[in-house]
Amino acid sequence: MDERLPAADDEWVLRVADLEDAGVRRNSVYRRCRPGGPWQLLLPGVVLRHPAPPTDEQRLRAALLLAGESAVITGLWALSRLGLRRIPDPREIHVLVPHTRKIASTRFVVIERTTRLPSPLVRTGLVVAPAYRAAVDAARRISDFEVVQAMFAEAVQRRRCTPLQLAHELETGSRRGGALPMRALRPLLADAESVAEADAWRLWKRSGLPRAQWNVKVFDCGGDCIAKPDAWCDEVAFAWEIDSVTYHSGRDHFLKTLARNARYAAAGIAFLQTPPSRLRTEPETVLGELRAAYAAAEARPRPPGVTTLGGLLCPPDNGKDHTGYVTTLSGGDG
Repeated sequence: MDERLPAADDEWVLRVADLEDAGVRRNSVYRRCRPGGPWQLLLPGVVLRHPAPPTDEQRLRAALLLAGESAVITGLWALSRLGLRRIPDPREIHVLVPHTRKIASTRFVVIERTTRLPSPLVRTGLVVAPAYRAAVDAARRISDFEVVQAMFAEAVQRRRCTPLQLAHELETGSRRGGALPMRALRPLLADAESVAEADAWRLWKRSGLPRAQWNVKVFDCGGDCIAKPDAWCDEVAFAWEIDSVTYHSGRDHFLKTLARNARYAAAGIAFLQTPPSRLRTEPETVLGELRAAYAAAEARPRPPGVTTLGGLLCPPDNGKDHTGYVTTLSGGDG
């Protein structure tokens, strides 16, 4: 290795201009990048100082060097760096640059010029967009509804962003490719916290039953928390729980589920348990069970003292959420 070159591990990837500044002549750089040579030209003006295939880390660093100052990695690669796992395998590297920058997409790098550069985050030395921007940028390029919904739900579940941040980004950013992400986001704005709850939210809308609250805590007359049901109908004190067989079959979770059900029974709360898989494999049967369980709850006197604190009615009224933020997501499910 040339002693004049930086020796840090993260500087195997360098701009040709930086190599020239270090004293390596330009024609020498390109000679080393010829087929069979010790280096390779990874991107225009960006060199990898070994002949082996680049690692993901090296490709990401090369993309930022190509894009220049103020560039920010967004999309799936940014979400991966922010800890999300329920996303497609990232391939092309999506990079945001100032709108005045004259640079084109090339090879494995997609360049997007924007007037709305986000405030960046730094993860393991790489500059990435915050989750709400990265998720929306990724969603605009994905045609699979379930993939987008799972990605949004994980970002919210892991508290990388809020549904309102996603909604704001969809409304203020480009309209290109926004219809599917808007539809995927709608249940999360109604406080659904997972893909299964989003499926349940849509099924409830089809049921013709009064509106439900989602993920609100229910308290007894003494002020003790009974549970936090997935769906709650306060008029008749009816709870709907979407209980995963895999999750609840473990001993600790099974015992917690039994204790929760015992609290429901002691408080006089009617409830229905549904595995997530049946929401998609048997939606009509589940609808019948849901309506029957609600009718049974309606037929008995409502237990006294059972109450909730806060909560958001589903679906949102007039396109507004519980903070008064006006969204454009109040159309039909499509």
